[in-house]
Amino acid sequence: MSQEECSTPMGTILMTFLAGAAVGAVVVALTTPKTGAELRGDLKDVARRAKRKAGEYAEDAAGAWDDLKERTTLAAGDVKRGFTDAAHDLRG
Repeated sequence: MSQEECSTPMGTILMTFLAGAAVGAVVVALTTPKTGAELRGDLKDVARRAKRKAGEYAEDAAGAWDDLKERTTLAAGDVKRGFTDAAHDLRG
């Protein structure tokens, strides 16, 4: 089996984990005996924390994406210089 067949995009894994964590938090909140006001407060708190965490993960992903773009640009420049140097060597 090739590596492409085995690999799963990290974003898919992360989103699956976050969805599972959110479902688990809601199940715990709904199965704990509380008053309606307490339950609503807990659900709002869970939603606020999930939104904050999602924002943090989005910022991390954006930073990683920018880093990847920069490294790819640098690598492409290196490859281009290598081809240019090789072409000059073949001509001269």
